[in-house]
Amino acid sequence: MINRASGILLHLTSLPSVFGIGDMGPRAYRFADFLSESGQQIWQILPLTPADPVFGSPYFGISAFAGNPLVISPELLVEEGLLLPQDLASRPPFSDDRVDFKAVRTYKESLFNLAHERFRTCGKTVEFDRFCRKNAFWLDDFSLFSALKTHFKGASWANWPQDIRDRDARSLTSAQREHGDLVERDKFLQYIFAKQWRALKTYCNQKNIRVFGDIPIYMKYESADVWAHADIFKLDPNKKPLVVSGVPPDYFSSSGQLWGTPVYRWDVLKERKYDWWLERTARNLDWFDMVRIDHFRGLVACWEVPADETTALNGKWVEASAEDLFKQLRKRLACLPIVAEDLGIITADVREVMRTFGFPGMKVLLFAFDESLPTNLHAPHNFERNCVVYPGTHDNNTVRGWYDNEASPQDRRRLLHYMGRNVDASEIHLEMIRLAMMSVANIAVISMQDLLGLGQESRMNHPARAGGNWQWRLQEGRLTPLVSDMLREMTELYGRT
Repeated sequence: MINRASGILLHLTSLPSVFGIGDMGPRAYRFADFLSESGQQIWQILPLTPADPVFGSPYFGISAFAGNPLVISPELLVEEGLLLPQDLASRPPFSDDRVDFKAVRTYKESLFNLAHERFRTCGKTVEFDRFCRKNAFWLDDFSLFSALKTHFKGASWANWPQDIRDRDARSLTSAQREHGDLVERDKFLQYIFAKQWRALKTYCNQKNIRVFGDIPIYMKYESADVWAHADIFKLDPNKKPLVVSGVPPDYFSSSGQLWGTPVYRWDVLKERKYDWWLERTARNLDWFDMVRIDHFRGLVACWEVPADETTALNGKWVEASAEDLFKQLRKRLACLPIVAEDLGIITADVREVMRTFGFPGMKVLLFAFDESLPTNLHAPHNFERNCVVYPGTHDNNTVRGWYDNEASPQDRRRLLHYMGRNVDASEIHLEMIRLAMMSVANIAVISMQDLLGLGQESRMNHPARAGGNWQWRLQEGRLTPLVSDMLREMTELYGRT
């Protein structure tokens, strides 16, 4: 893990764009330029896999391996000759500060259909065939799953004809032929995604920027992976979940969080030498320079809730296989640049796994200023170097939103006393950034909303709330030279360049 660096948390979908959602096009490159000019070495993003089609969550996508087509850049498709400039001339009046996922998907699907038709007309390339062969492990299942979802009008895969549900080899071969056009279209989109992402990541790396990604620990039930690898999940004979994932009551919810995703059969994974997890991790470390594993403690022990429960209260902790998994990963991969999301209830066995493999954990300054401040592990004076500090993450309110709406009068007094001076509310985000930057933590990451001092209306996610999340976008022109100069000055002052 790198020493003494800083960076910005901004998901691709939050970038400015005239197409209703951020993408891998010119504005992503301009943001990389901003990071470089500001002395930043890290760009942290959320999971790159396809987002949930209803709510837009990148943590509940339909594949552990596929890229999100919604962040494909139409402008780059024009440069490649797969779209014409006039194809982009007529578009809906998208908001410039919120993502309307349904409207964006409808618009981009029409562009993707045009691009795919031109690609087919030009003839498949050797590069495309090579991509399909190299990625067949996941791409064949994903593209067929997507085609079948369309064919069965979105019906749950558990309700598909039994031979397809249970993946009879002859039936799958027949389905591949029957839905060949849809299958090829999804392979084409994954090929385009891979080309655009590889070019963007290469550009970042050339500017000494490391891309920091994110791996959701669980898979959505309605995903290609649960359908294709049902044996590694706790499902009944009809392929329905026996138990589902969640967390007990915590900072975010008094009734816990019921995520509802299937949980792993670690005994089966062990027999298979963790092949699915090994391929998944290798895939992410090909995409990213370093990765965060979301809900890391679920790899040590997971909170299992009976599938018919409506809250996460009646669950229990069930042991998983973290140490054995990471031993196998270490054999396969020379380097494991992994950050453990260790927020919430963290027990000694989780800390031991992190120490054994040298994985840094996370510190969140918004958690530091309650009555436990002197001993609070999120307070800077209690940090160890091997950690990543955030004023707040995508799951928190913004610093300004927290200070104005969530912090108690006592919390605010403790914060000001900790800083040693009174600070106006309009500058509280800058002082929290300063606390993160000046700390001993090897890595400091600032969310874009906190860099700009935005209020709670700009929050990215409300855990345990289904709708209205993941929509915030950075408006064009907000990253002024003044912002860049301020960030670079603080970065240099605290030795993070």
